[in-house]
Amino acid sequence: MKGSSDLYAVSFTLHESSNSIENELKYLNKKLGALHYNGMIHLAYLIAKRGDYSHFNFEKRKSIFWAIFYFSIRVKVKIRTVIVDKRYINKKMQLNIILARDISNFISNNQDYLDAFDKIVIYYDNGQETLATILDTLFVTNAKVERRIKFNHTEKRLFQVSDMLTVIDKLDYKRKNNIPFTNAEKFFFRGKDFRHIINLLKNKRI
Repeated sequence: MKGSSDLYAVSFTLHESSNSIENELKYLNKKLGALHYNGMIHLAYLIAKRGDYSHFNFEKRKSIFWAIFYFSIRVKVKIRTVIVDKRYINKKMQLNIILARDISNFISNNQDYLDAFDKIVIYYDNGQETLATILDTLFVTNAKVERRIKFNHTEKRLFQVSDMLTVIDKLDYKRKNNIPFTNAEKFFFRGKDFRHIINLLKNKRI
């Protein structure tokens, strides 16, 4: 099986600006500084030992993961991941429809929570045209929603938390649906690591 390539995931990290993350950012940057790394954390590449991480040993890559993971646990955020299993659809249009429906349902189910804020800022860089179009369509009539496309990916650590969650929740979906992990995934999350990670995220779910 193709594994993760068969899954399309979108993760949302909801942060209320009144909840300062300054101390948590200091914690994260201190951890990364000790590892002599201050770049963006891209979990899929970290697991596969690709890109910026191609010369990093396992211990360093795992330490970078734990740094961003425990940052996500320490900050006051709510999280949600929408996953579409592409094995059961055969057209891009079907993917778009299912994705739009599931994101719309997520918004509708949490409308009271979202309505409590005077302004909502969405950070998304148009990395996937389909997702960008869906977000714009769902929020086009909401005057209090602003979508920011240009921002510093390295500095916006909460954006990186969302990136991390897409990978974690894809793997959890694979685990629950008997889709084999790749060798790199099995090696990176060996032992009881993965169950521990999922359990720690439970209280963050919305």
